Amino acid sequence: MTHEFEISKEVEVDGTPEQVWDAIATGPGIDSWFMGPHTVDGRLGGRMSLDLGFFQEASTITAWEPGKRLAYESDKGEDGTFHAMEYLIESREQGSTVLRFVHSGILADGWGDEFVDQQSKGWDMYLFTMAEYVKHFAGKHGVYVFAQWPPQPEGADNWPVLLNALGIPEGAQVGDEVTLEPFGVTGVVDYLVEHDVHNFLGVRGPEGIYRFHGTNAVGHHLFGDATGQAEKWQAFLNQTVGGQTS
Repeated sequence: MTHEFEISKEVEVDGTPEQVWDAIATGPGIDSWFMGPHTVDGRLGGRMSLDLGFFQEASTITAWEPGKRLAYESDKGEDGTFHAMEYLIESREQGSTVLRFVHSGILADGWGDEFVDQQSKGWDMYLFTMAEYVKHFAGKHGVYVFAQWPPQPEGADNWPVLLNALGIPEGAQVGDEVTLEPFGVTGVVDYLVEHDVHNFLGVRGPEGIYRFHGTNAVGHHLFGDATGQAEKWQAFLNQTVGGQTS
C-alpha cells in the first residue's frame, strides 16, 4: 500500500532573500547546489524539469511568490505516488535569511523509513550546499558535474579507498585545508558525515563545490571551465574502484 511521508528542514543562509530565491527558483541557481540541469518556467502553474539523462522528473509549480514562497509537485504515478517540495523564505537582521523546507508526498509500497532517513540525510547535505553557494558564489551559476561509481561487491567498504585516492588525510575534519590530489584542487573541508553507509564529504574550492556521496556518486558544482570534467571524474571513479572488485 502507498503511504504519506514528510521531511522538514530549516537552514540559516548568509545571504539576502533575493539571493536565496535565485538559488531555489531558477534553473542555473538550482544547478549550482542541487542536481541538474534544471529548467524552470517561473510562474504559478509553470513547469519545472530535471534531466540527468538516465533520470528525468517533471513538476508543476503550485506556489510562486518571489522572495517568499515556492512550491511544486511532481507528476503523479499510476499508483498516485508523488513528491512535493515547499520553500518558505524569511528575512533576518543583518542580511541573513532563514529557509524552511518541506519535502512531502506519497511513497509506493516497499518504500518506508529507510527511504525517509536517506532522503533526510541527503537534504541536510544539499541545503548546506545551497547555503555555501549563496555565501561564497552568489551571482555565479555553476555547472553540475556528475559521475557514478561502477558496481561494487555486496558489503564492500570503499569509503576509505576513496578518501585515500583523493589524498584526504586520515582524521580530516571540517575546516581543514585539503588537496584533491588527482585534480590539483585545493580547498576547505566544509561538510563531513561518516556514519555507516551514509557517508558524505564536501570540499569547497575557489572555483567549485565538490560533493562525494559515499561510494555511490560524486556531484560537483563548478564555476569555472567544466569542459571534460564529468569524463575525468568518471574515469577516476572507475580506476579507483576497479582495483577493489577483482
